[in-house]
Amino acid sequence: MDFLNFLDIGVADLIDILLVAVLLYYLYRLVRGTVAINIFLGIVIIWAFWKGTELLDMRMTSSMIGGFMQVGLIALIIVFQQEVRKFLLVVGSTNFAKKRRFTKHFKFLREEGMTTDLNVEALLAACENMGKNRTGALLVVERDTALDFITSSGDEMQIEVNQPILESIFFKNSPLHDGAAIIKGNSIVATRVILPVSREHNIPNRFGLRHRAAVGITERTDALTLVVSEETGSISYIKNGEFVPFKDSKELEHLLRKDLNT
Repeated sequence: MDFLNFLDIGVADLIDILLVAVLLYYLYRLVRGTVAINIFLGIVIIWAFWKGTELLDMRMTSSMIGGFMQVGLIALIIVFQQEVRKFLLVVGSTNFAKKRRFTKHFKFLREEGMTTDLNVEALLAACENMGKNRTGALLVVERDTALDFITSSGDEMQIEVNQPILESIFFKNSPLHDGAAIIKGNSIVATRVILPVSREHNIPNRFGLRHRAAVGITERTDALTLVVSEETGSISYIKNGEFVPFKDSKELEHLLRKDLNT
């Protein structure tokens, strides 16, 4: 049968399949943890269905879906404009070839669930102490999704995570206390960062803009957030746009380590 001719696969076909697989995997890792992931998966399913109709010579269905895919390319660029911009910045970097590690630019080559060396004890000790002193704080821990698009809104820095540093950043008279602190690995990479605020109506009224900002960033990325309430001193742990309940500091430490795979 003619439609089974695709089984005659050569070396060039294998290379072609490999390149497409790598490209799709990279795009998936690029949007993983963001609201764009569902759109990406939907497009992949439609594209696979389109190619299936072409393979089975279903001309009417194939032409209709093909027309939709061509028009949808513009919508695709609009939806993924942030991701497309980051991808082009990486590819067009002038010092790209000078980097010692080529894979540094392609985070999708990391192992799934790559561990982090975050000092969890120091992080939670700082939160507990700030809670006792009624010092408000907003801490964002980066995971797979890069937070460069929000880091640029604050003051960039490279400081090792430790309890005194965290407490000094959010000290009420500190010029750095307003906004969020971004943590990557075991480093504080930015302070005074402006986060997107969630528009979710189910958030209780007792939570203010600090908590709404924490929910907002976890809705858009796979980041984890810790919020210390200035009014009550309580600590909130937020993931995937939802408050994660915990009984005590030990359980919070367990949850944080589990989500960070440490």
